[in-house]
Amino acid sequence: MGAKKGKPQGRGSKAGAKDADAAVGRRVLLVGGVAAAIGTAAIARDVLSHMWWRMPGVEKPRVAGAVDFRGARWVSASPANWRRADRPDDYAIDRVIIHVTQGSYASAVRVFQDPGHGAAAHYVVRKDGQVTQMIRELDVAFHAGNRAYNERSVGIEHEGFVESAASFTDAMYEASARLTAGICGRYGIPVDRKHIIGHVEVPGTDHTDPGRYWDWDRYMRLVRRARTVAA
Repeated sequence: MGAKKGKPQGRGSKAGAKDADAAVGRRVLLVGGVAAAIGTAAIARDVLSHMWWRMPGVEKPRVAGAVDFRGARWVSASPANWRRADRPDDYAIDRVIIHVTQGSYASAVRVFQDPGHGAAAHYVVRKDGQVTQMIRELDVAFHAGNRAYNERSVGIEHEGFVESAASFTDAMYEASARLTAGICGRYGIPVDRKHIIGHVEVPGTDHTDPGRYWDWDRYMRLVRRARTVAA
């Protein structure tokens, strides 16, 4: 979520524009018995290149309620706020995007469960360090406001407000750093500021999070330390 530039948001407010995934048209192509949306003028080559995994027997097995981060609590986001995929086989994952909820933990979870919200992140980190996973890393979450970045990233929301330094607790930094270190390890993502970015750094975004009070130097030190320990 996060605050929009020049437009502070209230508690539990929506993320803004919906993900661009909805703009691919309404005709249907059947591939292996699974429907995929395509444009009305022509079948885009890049769309077809990401559909091979939908053939029977190709998709990775899934377990209901499974989490990708040990100790995370599972709460499912509305299916309207993410797109089923089979990452990293169909889309390489090379980014972690840091968000701030602009509200409470409870309000973030609530809106991510709302099919009308149009957005959700993979994870929400509470002030006390509790990590909740709402979308599998396999799948594309509508969190960045940029389709290409959604497809290649994992989104992490943090409880709080961009203009409140007190929002970002020691427990939150530590838990989020361990989470990001694990994501980087799974997908071979370099632990640097080119690959671990804020929502404000996503091209085309109108959001400002994580804001000026997010301590990037501290956070990156913690991620590197957690990555070293895990390795």
